[in-house]
Amino acid sequence: MKFILAILGGVALTGCGILPQKNIYTEIDIHTPRQVVWEILMNNKSYPTWNPYHVVVEGQLKVGEQLSLVIHKPNNSEIHIKPWVMDVIEFELLSWGGGVTGIFHGKHVFELQSINEFTTRLIHRETFSGIAIPFAELDTIEEGYNLMNEALKRRAEANFNMQKRTIDTIHSSK
Repeated sequence: MKFILAILGGVALTGCGILPQKNIYTEIDIHTPRQVVWEILMNNKSYPTWNPYHVVVEGQLKVGEQLSLVIHKPNNSEIHIKPWVMDVIEFELLSWGGGVTGIFHGKHVFELQSINEFTTRLIHRETFSGIAIPFAELDTIEEGYNLMNEALKRRAEANFNMQKRTIDTIHSSK
């Protein structure tokens, strides 16, 4: 009975914004145009080759589609989740999330901001809310996001530098 009351209370508190919440925020500047970073994020089939955190992301990155993720956390634990794609705004925003509102819900966001023509800021964040938040193992997520951010930066900058060299070679041979 107490459990049912706790659930009902949690659902009622959702509307009041009083539920426990945890926000994770990371960012990194990547010295490539936003389109280069976007292409890597949207090529989820390549994640196993470069992404140390989201090692598997299966499914279509289209709003309303369900994904299947395998996450390797920095504490060596592995979790499997099945979130839904919530937002896709080309070259700007990708988000997925899910759960039970009031109990445990998360929204994971990749936001790309152009600092200038050749620099992109990745804002990688997540908001968790619900009555189960105090009991959830969320303490290694920020470290995992930072590891992923660094890997994405290395991959994007290497890809962009390779593209620039190819273009320079083509132009110099004319």
